[in-house]
Amino acid sequence: MTRLPFGQHPEMGRRPHQPARPGKVDRESGCGPFGGKQTGKRRPSRETEGFLFPDSTLPPGLIQAYRETHYKAPGLELTLYVDQPSQALDLAHRRHRSDCSAFITACNPYSTELTSAENDLRQQSLAGELRSRSLAFVEGLGQHPSNGWAGEPSFLVFGLTLEAAKTLCTRLEQNGFVWSGADAVPRLILLK
Repeated sequence: MTRLPFGQHPEMGRRPHQPARPGKVDRESGCGPFGGKQTGKRRPSRETEGFLFPDSTLPPGLIQAYRETHYKAPGLELTLYVDQPSQALDLAHRRHRSDCSAFITACNPYSTELTSAENDLRQQSLAGELRSRSLAFVEGLGQHPSNGWAGEPSFLVFGLTLEAAKTLCTRLEQNGFVWSGADAVPRLILLK
């Protein structure tokens, strides 16, 4: 198959290049029990991956590390990979009667390494807040496959809308998080 340059489609001719903005996805963020309005399932191509976060102030190496990280929910026997559809996540969405989820953490604000005790307290506080919001969640671990850093305790939270996840993770002083809509494709959402 012949690859066309970015922005060209065989039936449509040339389209203008419009890079994605940080924290933006090409679908509505409505979410909740089935019935949220999720549209557009376009996945980034290899040609556009380097341009997904042009306005981010984060170092490109850190963004790449986030993209390569394995986002695991051992209790559900699933691992999420950025921009790769997950049948296991789709089943988990159905089981929790939700059409979205967010993989979030309260650990290591703005990538500043804290002690295990400090991170445990932050995670306990986040778990309490999620329970108070009546959100279903399972424990997770975000771990890069090869950089040697310890995995970061996290939660996979069902029914957390994109905007609510942005607000919560901003308050938790996080650089970003992973969010999945009805298509069960985890997307890296950067906040800086």
